[in-house]
Amino acid sequence: METADLLKKVRKIEIKTRGLSRNIFAGEYHSAFKGRGMAFSEVREYQFGDDIRNIDWNVTARYSTPYIKVFEEERELTVMLLIDVSGSRDFGSFEMMKKSVITEISAVLSFSAIQNNDKIGVIFFSDIIEKFIPPKKGKSHILRIIRELIDFRPEEKGTDITEAIRYFTNVIKKRCTAFLISDFMDDNKELEMALSIANNKHDIVALKIYDKRETTLPSIGMIKLKDAETGSYVWVNSSSRKTRKIYGDWWINHSGELDRMFKKCGVDYASINTSEDYVKSLMSLFKRRALK
Repeated sequence: METADLLKKVRKIEIKTRGLSRNIFAGEYHSAFKGRGMAFSEVREYQFGDDIRNIDWNVTARYSTPYIKVFEEERELTVMLLIDVSGSRDFGSFEMMKKSVITEISAVLSFSAIQNNDKIGVIFFSDIIEKFIPPKKGKSHILRIIRELIDFRPEEKGTDITEAIRYFTNVIKKRCTAFLISDFMDDNKELEMALSIANNKHDIVALKIYDKRETTLPSIGMIKLKDAETGSYVWVNSSSRKTRKIYGDWWINHSGELDRMFKKCGVDYASINTSEDYVKSLMSLFKRRALK
């Protein structure tokens, strides 16, 4: 992509997503993703209604009047985006491709992070680790991430979420919040174990991005389908009720298995349709977390 065109796209994404994160998500994000705990800030004189458990007995004895310890939330978080850049993200049948939705959501989360003084980093993955951007703060860092989201060209087309999670668990030593953003078109049987291990160490949030056309097979006769990740083609008789039912049942079972796995691993998640407003889905997810 030409530099001028890329900068225009970056600016467009920045204006839209920064506004969303500032006006809509900032408060919800802060409530949904807590800091690491409470840290001592100062002491002050006891006031009626204060918790007596916070009395500082050493200071109280020194001044012969009760003083209490004041604590503040250790707010700063490290946030990681684990972003699926495999071939299947290039699919889209309505207004936006999965890739575009992933880009916007990642940008919104990035701006929400820096507005709350959090660090943000990214792991791009296909069936290999494509790129690792270490967590940092600052607008220039966010704009670099957005440029990469728009213009990144992966080396491979396949998907290996398990490998991405294992890499993340090894490379990020301190506890952090991680958003795993993918269409989850990956049947690796070891994914559940890897996700469970990672969520015990970190706070994992899964965002499943899908297109409505992926849920059902339309009845339009013989169609030639291409696997975006392997490049292979297959002819399918979409007029066959049996064929459409097999496909529909597969999607229902696949979605049900993901739901079961996320719940078993204790992972919060949201399914986001490319034809719908992702703002509502994210707000609902944030509010659910804030109530925990």
